[in-house]
Amino acid sequence: MADDCLFCKIAAGEIPSDEVYSDEEFYAFRDINPGAPTHCLIVPRKHIARITEAGPEDEALLGRMFLRANAIAEAEGIVEPGFRYVINCNEDGGQTVYHIHLHILGGRALSWPPG
Repeated sequence: MADDCLFCKIAAGEIPSDEVYSDEEFYAFRDINPGAPTHCLIVPRKHIARITEAGPEDEALLGRMFLRANAIAEAEGIVEPGFRYVINCNEDGGQTVYHIHLHILGGRALSWPPG
């Protein structure tokens, strides 16, 4: 846990959130500024600031993050007709909190390109 990280504090229960999923490795919650009717974030409890900082030791963790996200999408009822995953990296990529997180967006038709 990084002492000054917003998502580390949310995952630790120090800052309230609308929890969607929790286990020993991941915490998922509803985005406070949703971009779609369903907009959840899943964060690993391990602090990694940027997706580009993930190393070979994080390969299995990142794979499990997507599997948990699949289960969340299923539980949220957005698998059909479809949904989107997004990971932002750095300022130009739209990253505002420097703790990797996967956005799960659905509940409406999503256009392309996204930004």
